[in-house]
Amino acid sequence: MRGRATRRAVTKTYVERLLWDSGCARVAGVDEVGMGPLAGPVVAAAVVFAPGRALKGIADSKQLTRRARERLAAEIRQRAIGVGLGIIEPLEIDRVNIYQAGLKAMRLALEALPFVPDHVVVDARHIPGINVPQTRYGHGDAFVYSIAAASIVAKVHRDEVMRQFDEAYPQYGFRRHVGYATREHLAALRVHGPCPLHRRSFAPCAAASDVVVVPAPAAVESAARSSVIAIDIATSPAVATDAH
Repeated sequence: MRGRATRRAVTKTYVERLLWDSGCARVAGVDEVGMGPLAGPVVAAAVVFAPGRALKGIADSKQLTRRARERLAAEIRQRAIGVGLGIIEPLEIDRVNIYQAGLKAMRLALEALPFVPDHVVVDARHIPGINVPQTRYGHGDAFVYSIAAASIVAKVHRDEVMRQFDEAYPQYGFRRHVGYATREHLAALRVHGPCPLHRRSFAPCAAASDVVVVPAPAAVESAARSSVIAIDIATSPAVATDAH
């Protein structure tokens, strides 16, 4: 029962406070979303709060309603001292594989911060290529405050991107399932085949690749794609990367 309650609401900054007390003033929580869908980008977020600036109601984005996520994402952006996003699009997902795409998205999110954090806390995985101390937490999005906040920001951004893409490709129903393998989505794939948003390295998309899809009008697709990069974060480089 205690585990269930923890997943529903992350109200403590226990991990962050330990790091703050050790002299790490800027602790960045990092998480990615969109690893499982058949279509659309992987999106990662990095979020940094100042000590004593926590919000109530922060939880793993998967445990929240859409309305709660959108409200909290707006509050996180107002309260946090740094928010960065990293986005990997389907073509690169197919090129490097979904696991590597998730890692790269998290690294890009850290690089998008307006400063170099003192420490990074991340959900389960080690992020290669950064010169910042990091700590991994299994199921970190369920109990580490800043990781949960990052999951909310990333989820809200990705869902909005997919709703924009629904205007370019209404036949797939992206507005409703945001790219996940629902019955509706799989049926649309069988009828229409994959579009440029689909991950061809994923089996259902590969199986439907012999069906030809008519490309969306360039103007509509461009308008949808612009929402991916129209993010209100600083663009200055932040995280120093390793040479490897």
